[in-house]
Amino acid sequence: MELFEFAWSELLPFIAIGFLAQLIDGALGMAFGAIATTFLVGFAGVSPAQASYKVHVIKILTSGVSGISHAIAGNIHKRLFLMILLPGILGGLIGAFGLARLDGEAVKPFVFAYLCLLGLLLLFKGMKGRPRHRAPRAAIPLGFVGGLLDAIGGGGWGPVVSSGLMLQGTEPRKVVGSVNSAEIFVAIAISGAFLGQYGFEALASATLGLLIGGVLAAPFGAIAAKYIPARAMFVLVGSVLTIITGYWLVENII
Repeated sequence: MELFEFAWSELLPFIAIGFLAQLIDGALGMAFGAIATTFLVGFAGVSPAQASYKVHVIKILTSGVSGISHAIAGNIHKRLFLMILLPGILGGLIGAFGLARLDGEAVKPFVFAYLCLLGLLLLFKGMKGRPRHRAPRAAIPLGFVGGLLDAIGGGGWGPVVSSGLMLQGTEPRKVVGSVNSAEIFVAIAISGAFLGQYGFEALASATLGLLIGGVLAAPFGAIAAKYIPARAMFVLVGSVLTIITGYWLVENII
């Protein structure tokens, strides 16, 4: 399919999906990669590795707009941003180069079970009472693992890093802003690694639709992150994480 040769009837559903996915991602710090990859593989017939490549190319722009929006909203913690940035890039590069050799499906059940548990813990923490804010104690390893899993599965940076930092007591809106902003550079690194394997590809209608929808939604997600109360953020993040991972586990394991 040549660039921009598409029917609007095919494009519009993916614009809507991209908008919704980025709105959730910008507000809660997760879900764009998981939602976009699922639809590219399940509905557009794209292979998992190429879906990861396409999603990360999209993320360069969506995360760029989201990062600028979070900076304007005052949602970025500079020290936290720097702590997760380089480990995330390193993990992403290793994951991208190793994706062709690693059986991602074999490790998925363990990753999803871990994320489902994190979701339940966040839900409990949010409903228990007012969360206390603490400095993160394991930001660097979370950044590395998040980047690694993000490249392997097309989504994982937000669920691993955002939920892990929130669970340690880091202020939710600062987590979301910092994680979304660092994702720009992680996405660039992963896309560059995949570029050597797949080259420049023309944008299909699905990819372009996700990109348009994601860019349009990015500013709204940053505004939502600034004003959603911390307790509600824990409950929302825990709910999204538990639903997505729980559904996958039920469909594929049980």
